[in-house]
Amino acid sequence: MAEERTVAATEADSEEAAGVPDWRRTLWVMVGIQFIMTMAFSVLSPIMPLFLPELGVKNPAAIDIWAGILGGSTSFVAAFVSPLWGRVADRRGRKLMLLRSSLAIGFFTALMGAAGDVWQFFAFRALMGVFAGFSSAAIALVASQVPEGRLGYSLGWLSTGQLVGSLVGPIIGGALADLTGSYRMPFYCTSATILFSAGLVWFAVHERFSPAPRGRQQRSVLEALVTLAQSPGLLALFFVLLMAQFGVRTVQPVVTLYVQDMVGMRPDIATLSGIAFSITGLANVVAAPFLGNRSDVIGYRRVLLIGLLGATVTTLPQAFTDNYWAFVAERFGVGLFIGGLVPVANALVGRSVARADRGAVYGMTSSAMFLGNSLGPVSGGAIAALLGLRWVFLLTALVLLVNLVWVYYRVDDRAAVSEVPTSRGS
Repeated sequence: MAEERTVAATEADSEEAAGVPDWRRTLWVMVGIQFIMTMAFSVLSPIMPLFLPELGVKNPAAIDIWAGILGGSTSFVAAFVSPLWGRVADRRGRKLMLLRSSLAIGFFTALMGAAGDVWQFFAFRALMGVFAGFSSAAIALVASQVPEGRLGYSLGWLSTGQLVGSLVGPIIGGALADLTGSYRMPFYCTSATILFSAGLVWFAVHERFSPAPRGRQQRSVLEALVTLAQSPGLLALFFVLLMAQFGVRTVQPVVTLYVQDMVGMRPDIATLSGIAFSITGLANVVAAPFLGNRSDVIGYRRVLLIGLLGATVTTLPQAFTDNYWAFVAERFGVGLFIGGLVPVANALVGRSVARADRGAVYGMTSSAMFLGNSLGPVSGGAIAALLGLRWVFLLTALVLLVNLVWVYYRVDDRAAVSEVPTSRGS
């Protein structure tokens, strides 16, 4: 009982120190908004390869390559502008960044649905990347509002909202395309949903934001850049996020095509592809709360190692699978292990820097994820075109194995928490 009272008192002190007594309301609102945004955006995942023939891409090898390029173009551009938006978020507020990103994404998604050829579609995808970064802004907002002692818990729930959205979205997208007989309609529905989310951000999200003095803010951004380059722990986490996203995203451009090879051209092919996309998200939702709780007990590093080892072992068999339902089961297995990697790594990043600097630092780590998101699909599409679809899964397993070795030698729980100097000394 005495121990419980001590824990409760410590938690109350942490919440008071955070200065945001309504942080739970902010967290749950953001979880809901993150779910809606991710659901809307993931609607398009199984649609794009099937949409390419309408944009003039007929050759199967060209479809493989373009599916990878289009899947990675937004993230590639966003990787270079994300640190800038993170700096602006620290200076102007994270809510403003959420509004900026959601309005731009909604606008360019509608333009993609109206594209007349693949080059127009590519241009709209790239321009969307200039204004992207909703998820990183959401992470920075939540990380700046919640108590330090609840950072892992809060980011875990934010990730859960994102995972549930990624689970529901592809199924809705595939079913919507099959029901309407149009691959353009999902883009317009997605645009409307994203603009609705922007309205929720405006009316429902309340941020308590106190910008630092301009001169000190500029120093903090420079110090954050130097910290990333000089801190072994934070730099290691940067590469963990990059390689984890790369390993997941390499297979996404070929999932629809792989399913098509297994079952042939059927009227429900978009729905079957959506299920194959979404089953990994379902497993993420099942596993993420468990992995988050275990990380508090056995350590963040150990959770990262377990997740990467399991993801490697369950990805490899997909290269040799000819049965659709066996493939779906293997995709579910990958999701069980991969679900906790991003929130655990982000929690370590958040604990490594001062609260006021988290927009800039999460902007940089978001660059790592965007690079993984962009390089993964491009690599997967190119490998599928040159070597065949099965080689994409072999490469993905190898990348996850390399990431496992990197985490084993470079990531340390204690280093990530204590070695990084804060930008504003007290």
